[in-house]
Amino acid sequence: MHTQPLTPSVIGAKISPVTCPTADQFGLLAGHAGLVATEFSYGKDEEIYGEDEPAEYVYQVIQGAVRTYKLLSDGRRQIGAFHLPGDVFGLESGTSHRLAAEAIVDTTVRLVKRRSLEQAAGTDVNVARKLWTMTAGDLRHAEDHMLLLGRKSAMERVANFLLEMDRRLAIAGMMALPMCRRDIGDYLGLTLETVSRALSQLHSEGVLGFSGARQIVLRNRQRLRSMDA
Repeated sequence: MHTQPLTPSVIGAKISPVTCPTADQFGLLAGHAGLVATEFSYGKDEEIYGEDEPAEYVYQVIQGAVRTYKLLSDGRRQIGAFHLPGDVFGLESGTSHRLAAEAIVDTTVRLVKRRSLEQAAGTDVNVARKLWTMTAGDLRHAEDHMLLLGRKSAMERVANFLLEMDRRLAIAGMMALPMCRRDIGDYLGLTLETVSRALSQLHSEGVLGFSGARQIVLRNRQRLRSMDA
């Protein structure tokens, strides 16, 4: 499952590397509980853990990006979430992972043993509260994603995605997407062609601009918000 410990010289996402934010709640949690956190590196498309594997660790993205997904019986892939620097993933209600996790680009993650976190939460109310906050955030995202897939049109889904990435990734008005359009389609429940058409239409209408294959600047956020309403 894990590769070699982090070596700074070999880490460097192909798209502008972003590191973990200063407000590192996961790091503070591990430090407060006296837990040992280990960092590992994964190459592009490398598996971090598989579906139904034992959920022994909880992870945080330090640099890069991670997708969690499930392969459906007909071979299609449904991406459940994109995890970006600072995000925690791998929290499970059961003993195994419901989804698989892969690095989208060269990625560094921090991990702690789940059992150690649970033991700390059992004796420290602050640790328990922070874990609950993380879990509640995952649940809120899952509910929002379910609504998006079940009730919104293709253009509304793409608008929602762009606004989400703008909030999470944009630096000086520009967002460098680590994921490809096929990933976006598998996240939104759309085909690659539908995603490409929607982005091309938004570009032609002046809602967004491209500065490279995956670098996007939003020129009319209000228009996107009206589509996503």
